[in-house]
Amino acid sequence: MWDSETESVGGRDYGNGVLSSSKHSVKTDGFELKGSSWYVATDIPSDLLVQVGDVNFHLHKYPLLSRSGKINRVMYELRDPDLSKIALDDLPGGPEAFELAAKFCYGIAVDLTAANISGLRCAAEYLEMTEDLEEGNLIFKTEAFLSYVVLSSWRDSIVVLKSCEKLSPWAENLQIVRRCSESIAWKACANPKGIRWAYTGKPLKVSSPSWNDMKDSSPSKNQQVPPDWWFEDVSILRIDHFVRVITAIKVKGMRFELIGAAIMHYASKWLPGLINDGAAAADEGSNSSNNNTSNSGSSWKGGLHLIVAGNKDEPPSVQAKDQRMIIESLISIIPPQKDSVSCSFLLRLLRMANMLKVALALVTELEKRVGMQFEQATLADLLIPSYNKSETMYDVDLVQRLLEHFLVQEQTDISSPSQQSFPGKHYDDIQRGTGPNAKMRVARLVDSYLTEVSRDRSLSLTKFQVLAEALPDSARICDDGLYRAIDSYLKAHPTLSEHERKRLCRVMDCQKLSIDACMHAAQNERLPLRVVVQVLFSEQVKISNALATSSLKEAGESQYQPMVSNRKTLLEGTPQSFQEGWAAAKKDINTVKFELESVKAKYLELQNDMDNLQRQFDKMSKQKQTSAWSSGWKKLSKLTKTTNLENQHNIGTEHQAAVDQQNRKTPRRWRNSIS
Repeated sequence: MWDSETESVGGRDYGNGVLSSSKHSVKTDGFELKGSSWYVATDIPSDLLVQVGDVNFHLHKYPLLSRSGKINRVMYELRDPDLSKIALDDLPGGPEAFELAAKFCYGIAVDLTAANISGLRCAAEYLEMTEDLEEGNLIFKTEAFLSYVVLSSWRDSIVVLKSCEKLSPWAENLQIVRRCSESIAWKACANPKGIRWAYTGKPLKVSSPSWNDMKDSSPSKNQQVPPDWWFEDVSILRIDHFVRVITAIKVKGMRFELIGAAIMHYASKWLPGLINDGAAAADEGSNSSNNNTSNSGSSWKGGLHLIVAGNKDEPPSVQAKDQRMIIESLISIIPPQKDSVSCSFLLRLLRMANMLKVALALVTELEKRVGMQFEQATLADLLIPSYNKSETMYDVDLVQRLLEHFLVQEQTDISSPSQQSFPGKHYDDIQRGTGPNAKMRVARLVDSYLTEVSRDRSLSLTKFQVLAEALPDSARICDDGLYRAIDSYLKAHPTLSEHERKRLCRVMDCQKLSIDACMHAAQNERLPLRVVVQVLFSEQVKISNALATSSLKEAGESQYQPMVSNRKTLLEGTPQSFQEGWAAAKKDINTVKFELESVKAKYLELQNDMDNLQRQFDKMSKQKQTSAWSSGWKKLSKLTKTTNLENQHNIGTEHQAAVDQQNRKTPRRWRNSIS
């Protein structure tokens, strides 16, 4: 508490536009409020009416003239000795700040707190209450309180910075915002083990002047302070002041992942639409927003739900403008390092940026940031509606751009690995996120996205094909997910021509399909006939390789490498969701497998019979030099001469020999067809 002097003001002669005041003093017991007017409790009638907004102050000239250069100049310029009314509508801090300044001029004790110091400091500057008029004037007193009391306290710095929201540009010009931001940044970057001041996990009440009474919230000596202890306190600030604090924290060298976490915490507080849980998140966000606005007395309102639900006090366009300003500011302060914020957060921010028509340059920058860690995205985050009145339900072009940014970043990482420097333990984690594994994860993500958007009948074949072919062939070890997307597109677009269906299936490699996918494709009537033939041929090659592999392993060639992967390896790259769509075809697949095993068994039996017949034939050939056919015909000619019955018997024998000969050739046809 600062007490202003009660001594009488000595007469001074002010030249150069400053009026002189004679020696006079006004004794008072305080101010009285009657309606919307303040009166001085004194026997001397007031001779000056000061209007500040809607509030009238009935005061005396001499106490104000003795300490306010502004009022001196106004009265001198008007050159009216009988002037009894002055309007100060543009005074920073409003009637509350002028009330304190007037009390100071009358010698009434004024309590300086973190809640009123910024407004009083700006009002003192406006009223020009400098040391030239009186030693220990209001500017000196408020400046000393700011420097020695406010800036040394964590809570007071937060409260003063919050109160500066209504004092632009005075607070900026007087460096109050800069000094408070730097004070907050220094304390936020302090070692948590050395923190002894109070912080809170709840929204601060700016109107409360008694921060020192809240000693129970101060961390004890044995209490461990979390690294994010400052998030909640800083998140009550308006976006422009929050940006100032984060910028100062960056200069101080705080870890980028902590800065990113603070930005995500702020966004979840002021942009509740970023939260997954719709209703609960909106309620939580509205409560926090209402608390913030009611405590600060500001008109600032945050929350995406306000745009959707509307508000009687503020039109939706103003709400959208505030939201747009928050998003643009957050994009500009996100640390450039990878993984400073999650990919899910970036995609949700991108969704809102497109919806609110954020500046194109910032949207492009955000898309590049998503491309840096695109392998961390999920399907739910990629399903961004098309807000630009496009013909498609989802913004497929946006996903195409994100994929291009990812591929460019991957190529940059491969070509210049020495330039990739990430501090600390995050270097290994980031390196694990690049390379073939990242491309495979992105390929599975793109296949799932294609399956989802393919149900949209407005999706053109060209967009589907371009997105499917954007990734290199090495990114997919199995094309089951791509086949499922193609099948889903064919279901949703039954009017495609034969040429268009062939063009669609050209993005898929039949040799990369698993056995289950091949079985399903062989019975899929929506596929072109040529694709079905390719699938069957590919499956036949796989079966032949598998038989050759098993026979060579039995022969003891341990170093033989199979030509194609086994079933387990092929199915490892198959998306889990792919097999769920084929439950109806499982019964037919099992039947075909059983028939195939039966054919293999019959083939082995016929091969054994053929080998036995071949050995018998070779044995007979060694005993007789003549051919079996010539000896048969000789026997037949002799038997013809005896009886007709024997002739018929010989004819039957000849027919039986022809049948035996035909049976010998049958196994070869089976061998050719099976192989």
